[in-house]
Amino acid sequence: MLAGILLTLISVWVGQNHGLMPVEASEAAPLIDGLFDTMMMIGTGLFLLVTGVIFVAVFKFRRQPGDETDGSPVHGNIPLEILWTSIPAVIVLGLAIYSFEVYSQIGGLNPMEHSVAHGQPTHQMANMPGAAIAAPLPASQDEGMPNLLAEASSDANPQAEGAIPGGVIQKEGGSETSITPGVGSMPGKENPSKEFVIQANGLQYAWIFTYPDSGVVAGELHVPVGREVLLDISASDVLHAFWVPEFRLKQDAVPGQPTELRFTPNRIGEYPVICAELCGPYHGAMRTKVIAESPADFAAWVQEQKVASANGLEQTIAVNPTDQAPDEFLAPYADRLGVRPELLHQLHSASAHVSSAS
Repeated sequence: MLAGILLTLISVWVGQNHGLMPVEASEAAPLIDGLFDTMMMIGTGLFLLVTGVIFVAVFKFRRQPGDETDGSPVHGNIPLEILWTSIPAVIVLGLAIYSFEVYSQIGGLNPMEHSVAHGQPTHQMANMPGAAIAAPLPASQDEGMPNLLAEASSDANPQAEGAIPGGVIQKEGGSETSITPGVGSMPGKENPSKEFVIQANGLQYAWIFTYPDSGVVAGELHVPVGREVLLDISASDVLHAFWVPEFRLKQDAVPGQPTELRFTPNRIGEYPVICAELCGPYHGAMRTKVIAESPADFAAWVQEQKVASANGLEQTIAVNPTDQAPDEFLAPYADRLGVRPELLHQLHSASAHVSSAS
């Protein structure tokens, strides 16, 4: 009994204090962490139980000096076999029910089964030699983001409609900030049930994000905290996978098959976006970041992108002069889209290597 109590206490402590998960930055993260903690607790208990039995058997039933006899023959123990078969079955069934409940709470169902997409990505990669990524934006776009602009004014004026008087933003270490549920601004009060749609397109070796309501195209994902985001995910060439560890969410990007991912960021900060599917020789360099910011900061970022578009910074497809290397030509466009310069250099080096070999 004492051994069982000690084993249980150790398992519970490890399950709650393993420290293996990154910061929780979405509303789904605590649910998934709770499932992970439970699995860690059960796994730790089983590990200690099995290894404990092995050590006891090794020392208690080891060969004694001068004993040349064989061990007692054992032909089977049906009750014991039933026990060690039924216990894992019950554990697996319980975890399956628990995981399905968590999956349902974070908006599960099958992301591959939706008949109507929220819109095809408006960005594309030009295929002809010497062409850059096309990211045309409308020069006069006055519509879009009405809810977010209202949210920004609510943040600036606590007495405005959609804000709770006395709301605060709590700071928790460094530059990151968490918004307490039910406190502070209430994003999307005009239509709180409507998710904020963003299109994400994966291609070798970058992510391109399109905001249909405003026409903004970027290589970084900007999202407002406290607002449900619906990410329409697609792929232009091969399989990719959109993964943000701090959100505890991952979804494949399948060519020809749009997929969806819903999440609600609740902590201000910058978090890495990683491709979790081997997509080519530079798969490891396919990284960008998601920037979760307050509704006011997000609305300001959208306006900055629209002003840049109106100034003609991203309105045309340029033709590569013959005297410029591809990485040199693409550098200004990559900078605007948030693509890292070293990635362009790697692509150029690989292209030159293939050309010389052929």
